Amino acid sequence: MSQEPQLDYERLDVYKASLAFLVLSAKLIASLPTGYASFADQLKRAALSITLNIAEGVGRRAMTDRQRFFGISRGSGMECGAILDASHTLDLIDDGQFREGKALIVRVVSMLTKMT
Repeated sequence: MSQEPQLDYERLDVYKASLAFLVLSAKLIASLPTGYASFADQLKRAALSITLNIAEGVGRRAMTDRQRFFGISRGSGMECGAILDASHTLDLIDDGQFREGKALIVRVVSMLTKMT
C-alpha cells in the first residue's frame, strides 16, 4: 500500500499539533458570543500564522531563515495563549475549552522553542 506524497513540514509533530490547535481554535471562535469579533479575528489569524510559518520555515535552506520563521510561529503561539487567557478570564470560553486549548498551545510553543 502506498502513502500519499508528503512535504517535509507535514512530517513534523509540531506541524501536526499546530493543525490540531487550528481546528480547536475554529471551534472556540464559533462558540464566542456576539460582540467579540475582534477576539475571533485575532485568534483566527494567530492560529493560522503558527501553521503557515512552520511550513515556510521548513522550506528555507538557511538555518537562520528557518529559525526566524519558527520564532515568528512561536510568537503567534504565545499570542494564542494570551487570547485563551483573556477569553477565559472574561468567561467567554468554558474551563474545558480553556484547558484543552492551553495544553495544545503549550505543547506547540514548547516544540517551537526547541526549534529556535
